[in-house]
Amino acid sequence: MTSKPKAQLAPLPWTEILGYWVLSFGSHLYSFYQLHRFSKEHEAGLQREFQLENGLLEGFKRDPSDFEWNFWTEWAKKSLLWTLIGHGVISRLTGVFYPKLRVPALALYGLFAASSVLGIKGVSALLIHLGLSFSVAQLRRPVLSWVCNMLLLSTLHIPQLQEIQRSWYESEEEYYLLLFAVAVCGLRFISFSLEHCWCPLDRGGVVQLCWLFSYTFYHPFFYNGPIVTYKDYVEQMSRSSEASDRGEPTFRYLVLRSGRIILWWCIAEYMIHVMYMHSIQSNETYLEILPPWALGGLALALVQFFFVKYLVLFGLPSMLATEDKLVPPKLPRCVSIMYSFTGMWRHFDEGLYRWLIRYIYVPLGGSRHGLVCKILSTGLAFGFVCLWHGGHDYLQYWALMNWAGVLVENGLKSLFTSSFICGIVEQNFSEAMERRCIALLSAFSTAMLILSNLVFLGGIHVGRIFWKRVIIQGWSTVAPPMLAFLYCFAQIGLEWTSHPS
Repeated sequence: MTSKPKAQLAPLPWTEILGYWVLSFGSHLYSFYQLHRFSKEHEAGLQREFQLENGLLEGFKRDPSDFEWNFWTEWAKKSLLWTLIGHGVISRLTGVFYPKLRVPALALYGLFAASSVLGIKGVSALLIHLGLSFSVAQLRRPVLSWVCNMLLLSTLHIPQLQEIQRSWYESEEEYYLLLFAVAVCGLRFISFSLEHCWCPLDRGGVVQLCWLFSYTFYHPFFYNGPIVTYKDYVEQMSRSSEASDRGEPTFRYLVLRSGRIILWWCIAEYMIHVMYMHSIQSNETYLEILPPWALGGLALALVQFFFVKYLVLFGLPSMLATEDKLVPPKLPRCVSIMYSFTGMWRHFDEGLYRWLIRYIYVPLGGSRHGLVCKILSTGLAFGFVCLWHGGHDYLQYWALMNWAGVLVENGLKSLFTSSFICGIVEQNFSEAMERRCIALLSAFSTAMLILSNLVFLGGIHVGRIFWKRVIIQGWSTVAPPMLAFLYCFAQIGLEWTSHPS
């Protein structure tokens, strides 16, 4: 959305920036307070309909309606937290005493950890996928590798196979864990296959297979990511196996990072104790009767909880990967300072963004071969993300909204960087006023970005009701103050990206 590099954006008076901070922070707190009041006023009804749990804090209920948070929290208690700690211990011991054995030791430990949860049948299914992907990659035909890996991912949606795999487990949660593993490993198989097709390595087939095995079963990233490409993994792990960890000051780093992860977990739990946003979004009646400030609080709470949740889910694996001398993708950036679709994709899940750019966008031409090629490359990247997440109808709407948002932003950026428009702007606007205009445009982009995220997080009905209440019915009462606050958010985001340090 910006017409010049972010680092060149004009500074604003400190009093103006302070005002944006106060309005942004205050609007968050007040809207959350209104949502908290609504949650408490309707607690009895929500309890009957959604079975609120007894909270960790006395006198509070807990909203258990976010499947992903509950799923990973329960698995962390059962085994995942302990197997991740085990990974850290194995990594540290081998790094100190046997650095050259670190990679095979972690690969075998990852296989053992996966087998202890997924069982022999589940791991065997993954090994079959690995073997097929590896075999087709030896043909060095990217199209064939894509076809093979897409067919393997499609097995997640074949009813007959689903029933067979469900029969392997006693609970639905164990089956879902297999689905997560197969989906994430599918991205790794595509990464290996394409890297091998583009730049065949001098290593023999057995060595390549061993590296693919290590890449697949690297335990911190096994179930949920974040995503690291095969090329980066091999390069970084090869370097890590050449040096000993003896004497390196890791204890302080582990304590500080662990403390941050615990803090993020506490914030996430606190949010679902004082605001029942996930239960409220599931009931259209509550969405229709929410007061305007509480409605805004619901939107902010949903996207902020999603952000904090992934700080936890990516935080611990990234910490362990850093200890293994890997360079994991940066953790998600706060969604309240995201003011564009492009920025959201680039900075929320950086690993997935890099994967899409490297394996879909650039190979299909990207921005190097004209506008039509750029539009198609972007559309296919979003189409893949939609299919990889399950391809449901609400995901299709979400992908289309993001595709349109990115294209509009890129179109406006091209327009405002043209010599004709730049000349008009420079003659009639100061640099400070130009920045304010950028923030105003970004406020509209942020509104659509939040709407698309609500569709992703809550479904089509949530997006439809927000559109009706804010844009259709509230165009003169709700939309203007909303855009004013989003303008403040955008200014904070511009300030943050202009001075990232």
